[in-house]
Amino acid sequence: MNTPLIDLHVHSSCSDGTFSPAELVSYAREKGLAAFALTDHDTTAGLAEASAAAEGTGMEIIPGIEFSTEYCGRDIHIVGLDIDFEHPEFVEQLHDFRDSRNVRNRKMIRRLQEGGIDISEYRMRESFGDAVWTRAHFARYLMDHGYVREMKEAFEHYVGDHCPYYVPREKVTPAQAVDLIFRTGGIPILAHPMQYHLDEEGIRLLLSSLKEAGLMGTEAIYSTHSAEEESMIRRLTDDLDLLISGGSDFHGSNKPHIDLGCGRGNLVIPYEILQQLRDRRHAI
Repeated sequence: MNTPLIDLHVHSSCSDGTFSPAELVSYAREKGLAAFALTDHDTTAGLAEASAAAEGTGMEIIPGIEFSTEYCGRDIHIVGLDIDFEHPEFVEQLHDFRDSRNVRNRKMIRRLQEGGIDISEYRMRESFGDAVWTRAHFARYLMDHGYVREMKEAFEHYVGDHCPYYVPREKVTPAQAVDLIFRTGGIPILAHPMQYHLDEEGIRLLLSSLKEAGLMGTEAIYSTHSAEEESMIRRLTDDLDLLISGGSDFHGSNKPHIDLGCGRGNLVIPYEILQQLRDRRHAI
C-alpha cells in the first residue's frame, strides 16, 4: 500500500500564490496528495473556500498560516498548522498583524510613486483584489507594467531588502508568533530555516529560543534544501527534541520551478510527519 503524501506549506491567491484555494484542491487531487496545509501570509481568508472545495473529495485541508516576524534584523517566517483560526485571541492578533502590513504597503506605494512608478492602492487592487499584498505582489505589478523583465529583477532593484523603495514592517517577534499559535491550539513550525543566512550555531540558537515559546517543529524538508542542508536541519531538530515538518512553499507561477507536493522534484512528505506533530501536540 502506498504511503499517503502531503504538503505542509502552500500559498493561494489570498496571499502571494496564483492558484485560488479551490484550484489548489483540484491540483492537489491531480498530484495525488492526501492532504495539504494552506499557509497564506498573515491571512486565513482562503481556508473556507478550500474546505468547501474539498468536501466529499477525500482531500484533507489542514488549516494553516505563515506569519512574517523579525529576529535580529532578519525576516523570520513561522508556519502554524492545525490552527484554530476562529479563536478570539487568534483573530484579534491576526487583525493587528494585517494592520502593520497595510501600513507598510501604503508607505511603499508612496515611495514608488515618488520614484516615478505609476502605481496606487486602486491600481494594486485592480490587479490583485483583496489578497494580502506582499512584496511579491509589488514585484509582479512592476513586471506586468513593464518596469522590470522578471520578478527577480524587481526584488534586486526595487522591493528587496535595502532597495530604495523597500519599507520594513513593524513586526512581531518569532517567539510571539510561536506563542500565539501554540496557546490557541496550533502547531508552530519554523519555516525554511536555511533562508535566514544563519550558520549552524545561529540556527541552533534560534530553534532553542523558540522551543521555549512552544515551537514544535522545523521545516527540514523544503524545496531549496540540499541533501546536506536537510541533514543538518534534521540533526539540529533531533538534538533539541523537536520534530520535522516539510513543505514545497508552492506559489504557482510566482515560483514557477516549485511544484505542489514535490518542490523541485526532490520532496517526499509522508502523512506520518503530520501525524507525529499531531501526536506530540495532543500529548502536551
